[in-house]
Amino acid sequence: MTDREIDYSDIPPLDKEFFTKATVAWPPMKQQLTIRLDADVLAWLKANGRGYQTRINRILRAAMEGQPPTRSRSAGGPRKR
Repeated sequence: MTDREIDYSDIPPLDKEFFTKATVAWPPMKQQLTIRLDADVLAWLKANGRGYQTRINRILRAAMEGQPPTRSRSAGGPRKR
């Protein structure tokens, strides 16, 4: 399929108002915290050089995105005890 063959008729055009309200949401804001890791896990992360904290973040993001979406606790429903 070529670009000319794509049907855009169901997509409204973006006007100036859209771009004045648009914001950049990526990357998400980072939050500083303290984390305790097993010594061998930390050694493995640091073995590849600088950027081990970024690697931790990427590993956790991949795990998070690989999970099905969960409902927030404020959404109601029974709580597990």
